[in-house]
Amino acid sequence: MTASDRATPNASVPTHWSPESWRGRPALQMPTYPDPVALDAALHELKRLPPLVTSWEILALKQQLADAQEGKRFLLQGGDCAENFSDCESTTISNRLKVLLQMSLVLVHGMRKPVIRVGRFAGQYAKPRSADIETRDGVTLPSYRGDVINAPEFSEAARLPDPRRMLQAHAHSAMTMNFVRALIDGGFADLHHPEYWKLDWVRHSPLATDYQKMVSSIGDAVHFMETLSGAQVYNLNRIDFYTSHEALLLPYEQALTRQVPRQHGWLNLSTHYPWIGMRTAALDGAHVEYLRGVRNPIAIKVGPSVQPDQLLRLIDVLNPDDEPGRLSFIHRMGAAQIAEKLPPLLDAVKRDGRRVLWVCDAMHGNTESTSNGFKTRRFDNVRSEVELSFDLHAAAGTRLGGVHLELTGEDVTECTGGARELTERDLERAYRSSVDPRLNYEQSLEIAMAIVRKQGGATA
Repeated sequence: MTASDRATPNASVPTHWSPESWRGRPALQMPTYPDPVALDAALHELKRLPPLVTSWEILALKQQLADAQEGKRFLLQGGDCAENFSDCESTTISNRLKVLLQMSLVLVHGMRKPVIRVGRFAGQYAKPRSADIETRDGVTLPSYRGDVINAPEFSEAARLPDPRRMLQAHAHSAMTMNFVRALIDGGFADLHHPEYWKLDWVRHSPLATDYQKMVSSIGDAVHFMETLSGAQVYNLNRIDFYTSHEALLLPYEQALTRQVPRQHGWLNLSTHYPWIGMRTAALDGAHVEYLRGVRNPIAIKVGPSVQPDQLLRLIDVLNPDDEPGRLSFIHRMGAAQIAEKLPPLLDAVKRDGRRVLWVCDAMHGNTESTSNGFKTRRFDNVRSEVELSFDLHAAAGTRLGGVHLELTGEDVTECTGGARELTERDLERAYRSSVDPRLNYEQSLEIAMAIVRKQGGATA
């Protein structure tokens, strides 16, 4: 029996569902395309293009997420808040991969369990917005909704939704995935040489000594195993790596939802692990209707306004067969509210015997604006929410099975605090995000080390 067979023992095909049945439901956060003919032409072309991921990759991830539900693995999901087409270049992609590899190395070493690595990229080109329009100096234009829809420049031409951008998104996603796969298959993640993963700009990081001790420890362990066996230990030179993005632009997702030979049902072949956010998680909404029919593992963002009965009804709709690895809840409460808001949700799901993977998004509930006009997040609040999540799950008798972070491998200054104690004034130096602030490399690695310390492990 293969991993994909084990991953779906009780899954049934949804009734009264098709890849376009979402069109009969209220669809929030969707652009209005001015030319329906051009939209149909772009979607027709998109449907003919090759998929971006494969069915066996999707089902292998679902099995790994099922293991995480049982405490046998830990999910590390991270990447940009919103990708730009301009990010599709080798240095940005390799740095993004490096920081996730280094974080996973810390977690594997400290937690003593396999880590599921999921990149929030190669498709994260759409973003929900709080308003459909934006006004500057008396001029009102559509809001920027991500490169798959329009452009960030404040002009009428740039902000007009363009369906051809979906084809560009597919191309940039394919190039990104191709480069990531080539790096991994070429030994980029080889545990014989974890020193290759270093980023030059952090060689003087306050965390560098701790990380170097850990790298040396892993190198010594690999050398010891190979000395005992008298041969090289294989399967240390590559890893499993998966992609995820918010399934927000439903025409794009529908065009890449396919049936494949020797598999039942439908799969979203634009990504391994789609999720939907708080703004689009209404039970009668188009996004929930779409996700209920695909066989991918899926996730729902859960905020402080969500009530226990809402979660239970979402489970009924999205995972009626209680399939292992199928459904994740990514809670994003904020450090100030999590102790009050999370326990009732954990209790309700536990009492009902539902099988979900609980994941902590410590970013979105901690966003604030500074006195000098920047949107930021305080590192102390991010770390606090992660640490509180472990405590609250332990108290409830449930399990925190992963973290979901917005981060980058670039030398940005977008979140205050952390190892170098960045201040509001530092934000002006290298604030590059077009939407939300991200953890930089040092802050990301510090979160990984905080998780290990919380779990009683060691990083040296």
